[in-house]
Amino acid sequence: MAADHIPVTVLTGFLGSGKTTVLNHLLRQPELNGVVAIINEFGEVALDHLLVETSEDRLALLDNGCICCSVREDLIETLRDLASRRVAGTIPPFHRVLLETTGLADPVPVLHTLMTASDVVDRYRIDGVVAMVDVVNGARTLAAHPEAVRQVAVADRLLLTKTDLVSDADRAALEQRLVSINPVAVRTLVRNGDVDPCRVLDAGLFDPSAKSADVLRWFETASQAANETHDHGHHECEGVTCAHHSHHAHDAGVSSYSLIIDEPIRHDAFMRWLDYVAALKGEDLLRFKAIVQIAERPDAPVVVHGVQHVFHRPIALDGWPSADRRSRLVFIVRGIPREIIENTLCKFAAVSRNAVHRSAA
Repeated sequence: MAADHIPVTVLTGFLGSGKTTVLNHLLRQPELNGVVAIINEFGEVALDHLLVETSEDRLALLDNGCICCSVREDLIETLRDLASRRVAGTIPPFHRVLLETTGLADPVPVLHTLMTASDVVDRYRIDGVVAMVDVVNGARTLAAHPEAVRQVAVADRLLLTKTDLVSDADRAALEQRLVSINPVAVRTLVRNGDVDPCRVLDAGLFDPSAKSADVLRWFETASQAANETHDHGHHECEGVTCAHHSHHAHDAGVSSYSLIIDEPIRHDAFMRWLDYVAALKGEDLLRFKAIVQIAERPDAPVVVHGVQHVFHRPIALDGWPSADRRSRLVFIVRGIPREIIENTLCKFAAVSRNAVHRSAA
């Protein structure tokens, strides 16, 4: 993957979670100069884009309903057209895309498109998934709408909006629920859409130019978070004081865990295991991230991302930043027991059972 691919940040969140307000704020920031926003509409009459404060040459509109299989071709065509016009000089140069989904959208088809469509992956790369959660209605929304749970589950970062309208106790209760769905997503409190762009942009894990040390640090933190069980203290999380609770709790059957592997894995065996997991449990593998020591190239790790049955092309890093060269695998799943993952790893990836550990320690 070329380092000059245009990063795409996916903004998702249920109806009323504040996506347009956040997008308005972001597009007014100097860091967002040279950014194109793609806004997906729901219904026959497009309205949301009228609320977005940006010029027409920074705005592309998909007005055929929520982004799903029926309009993936529209998204591909829009991204292809933007890239062609950028090269031709018929629109101002842009260096990033913000893609806002509708509140009813499952973000997974969007990610599939960005990861698999040839015209897209040749020009663009996923920067990250940012999900907004309305803290006033968040608990009820998560209980009633599986789309909202999936939005949280696949996110790299969570923006908690309308935080000035609830008590600290109610906010903490919602945070506990979010942690049970996705403990590895960074959470940030937002008021009136005011969020620092650095909390939204440059998640980095799909960036081939990311520093190995930064990627490894993420996996170490994520592994610890996914394996945390009974620590009821508090920790600082990007400016937010969050309660640490059991991450084995379930919300719509969603849970998370991580595995550490002590020995190198042969490339073909690892890919065979990925194919097997995708075929067997793809629908329930909501998000998968791994940094892997490949036996044929032990001096430099490979980063792999997956969303359900689709896996991003592996990204090879330049090298390991430390002497710790263990592979780290982080899973957010719906109803997949950890034992199934461990057993299939040993069988299909030829990993010895005593090399697989459940703790980041």
